[in-house]
Amino acid sequence: MEVTRIVAEIDAQIRKLQQARALLADASKPVPGGRRGRPKGSTTAAAAATPAKRKRKLTPEGRKRIAEAMKKRWAEQRKQKAGK
Repeated sequence: MEVTRIVAEIDAQIRKLQQARALLADASKPVPGGRRGRPKGSTTAAAAATPAKRKRKLTPEGRKRIAEAMKKRWAEQRKQKAGK
């Protein structure tokens, strides 16, 4: 008789553990709508309102003008240092 009672208690414990496992397994399943939070690829209203900045390009003529101006400036600085 003692053995049947022990087996019945073990069966009761197994049922409790199976119920607990089922509850935990349901809790770990993903939410039907997917992930929480903002979806990937979405932008904020502030980012959507401001246009993207274009990269400024320097033409070869503009680059040449700047180079000539810098050479002129460096020449003037050398003259000032030599005059001191």
